[in-house]
Amino acid sequence: RQHECRARNRQIPAPTCPFPSLPAGVLKMRVKEGSKIRNLMGFAMARMQNDTQNAGQTGLRQVVFTGSGRAVTKTITCAEIMKRKLGGLHQMTKLQYKGLREVWESQEGGDSEVTVHRTLPSISILLSKDPLDPLEPGYQPPENGLWDERNGGEASQVVEKRSVDSWR
Repeated sequence: RQHECRARNRQIPAPTCPFPSLPAGVLKMRVKEGSKIRNLMGFAMARMQNDTQNAGQTGLRQVVFTGSGRAVTKTITCAEIMKRKLGGLHQMTKLQYKGLREVWESQEGGDSEVTVHRTLPSISILLSKDPLDPLEPGYQPPENGLWDERNGGEASQVVEKRSVDSWR
């Protein structure tokens, strides 16, 4: 018979913003495990693109994508999609780790409980149309079109053939 347990006090703390000198009005996108990428990107892209059709409003200059735990890969995906669609974006990436305490208690009654301490990764990615400090750790310059220059506008793909015996 399996022992049934449930977690209590299982709150994932919201990561603090590791970019202290951000100007007011920066779009902060909190990516969660259940977030839909198309919803996140639809909202963020609309805000970052210069859309002169909306009564003279201009797009934002910076966006921060933040995610913790299982949402880290989805956070990176959102940033990479935006970089490819908009182009010319400067990137600053910061990693943090948060301590998490889970207390598991028995549902069958009694006083048995188990405490688990975990370290939860968190990532914050700042994308900016304006230049950022290139000496800051985590900085990545905009894509420079290296593929376009080398291959006449098309990315090449190298395929290496191996014999079946080389995989063993």
